[in-house]
Amino acid sequence: MAVGQTAFLATILAALVVALPAVSAQPPMRPKPTAQSAPKPPANVGKPSGVFRPGAATALDGDRKALVGRLSAYLSGIQTLVGDFVQVGPDGQRAKGQFYIQKPGRVRFDYAPPSPIDIIADGQSVAIRDRTLATQDLYPLSQTPLRFLLSPRIDLLRDTNIVGVYADDTFATVVIEESQPLVGTNRLMLMFDAKDLQLKQWIITDPQGYDTTVAVYNLNTSRRPDPSLFRINYQKMLQ
Repeated sequence: MAVGQTAFLATILAALVVALPAVSAQPPMRPKPTAQSAPKPPANVGKPSGVFRPGAATALDGDRKALVGRLSAYLSGIQTLVGDFVQVGPDGQRAKGQFYIQKPGRVRFDYAPPSPIDIIADGQSVAIRDRTLATQDLYPLSQTPLRFLLSPRIDLLRDTNIVGVYADDTFATVVIEESQPLVGTNRLMLMFDAKDLQLKQWIITDPQGYDTTVAVYNLNTSRRPDPSLFRINYQKMLQ
């Protein structure tokens, strides 16, 4: 795979919280995007009302611990989810498309043209397809952070390394870090509507400090995706 294509896939994977050692190439150095680059909705996090340090989940005060519990319950309650997304990369480039989630373990991100990429997880593996090049790269789902987002039940305090909990009138925000020896530390900021706790967007910060933002909207938890959306052609890997 060409270096440019590898870097492009690395950016996509980071945006979708799939930080894989096998796709470790980083985008070239470039200015970070300005605030105007962020997709809408929403625009920003707002002023944090509280932060705690890595490994200090047991030191959370009652309100923040209760908030994290409510967010875990919300994510656990979602068994199917269909919606649209807008992604803004570190260089300000935008991409959009549709996504489909069917727990346990199944997700699909279809990028709209001109992007040629589809990302599919079938419960065991994650496949990154390039429709233009007719290629497919395969990774174990168990080695990606998608494993906990696609679990039937999610306990953020138990299953993740929370490094921050913020709350204001607009968003409830949880910040998670995940470190891998060959890649470094990625930081994930999950942002939820402060009123109904519906997921609004996430921001991934890669080990070099570059941010990729994904905003989700038109969410539907009652629509059941077609099972064929999550099928991976393993024979293609043998050809």
